Amino acid sequence: MTYCVGIEVDEGLVFAADTRTNASLDDVRVHRKLHEFEFPGQAAFVIMAAGNLATTQLLVSRLRRDVEEAREQNLRAYRHLFEVAEYVGRVLVDSQVKATSQDAGQDGIVTQATLILGGQIAGEQPGMYMIYPLGNAISASPETPFLQIGESKYGKPILDRILRPQTRLEDAARTAIVSLDSTIRSNLSVGLPVDLVLIRKDDLRISQRMRLAGDSPLYAQIHGSWSHKLEQAVTTLPRFPWEDA
Repeated sequence: MTYCVGIEVDEGLVFAADTRTNASLDDVRVHRKLHEFEFPGQAAFVIMAAGNLATTQLLVSRLRRDVEEAREQNLRAYRHLFEVAEYVGRVLVDSQVKATSQDAGQDGIVTQATLILGGQIAGEQPGMYMIYPLGNAISASPETPFLQIGESKYGKPILDRILRPQTRLEDAARTAIVSLDSTIRSNLSVGLPVDLVLIRKDDLRISQRMRLAGDSPLYAQIHGSWSHKLEQAVTTLPRFPWEDA
């Protein structure tokens, strides 16, 4: 399974993804689900994927090839992020078709994938889109400044409570880590390490990148502090009437 979360705030964008893949119950591996496309001074994009790994690998390879060969349609050819989302959606649909033909005869193989695309192009504001298997997309909004794919239910409550457009970028990043940590704690199919990337508004590059493993001091501190403070918060909630009797 997979869990990826993208956050859009006034200061920029946050991307966080787990790295666990399951080919079967006894075949658990680590694989990167967060992919960076950086053109310093011009644009920076991040794509996160949930779904069929073969489809994702084919998609990413084709996106990089299109840039390297300066094809008419490539990530550097567009002036607007929504146009990039449309292009990536077309490549996704085509990649799913190709992955399906490669897996012909293997009943039960699902080749679909869902993406989160975010970034900034020079002259535009940063933005973020969820791209569905059919190639259509929706954007994040001020009312819901985050997008999730994969096993999203365990990590959503903290996002709903904390995130606003005015949330500081680093606080949004900490919220993303807590959201991943909550999901990892509740679902064994989502696991460490966690990849974290920040794109600060108008940097037009990857501003910060980090991989957090189980033995990372920062991850251990956030995990422990969050658990402790949650427990403390429960003990300070209003008392029941019978407790003061």
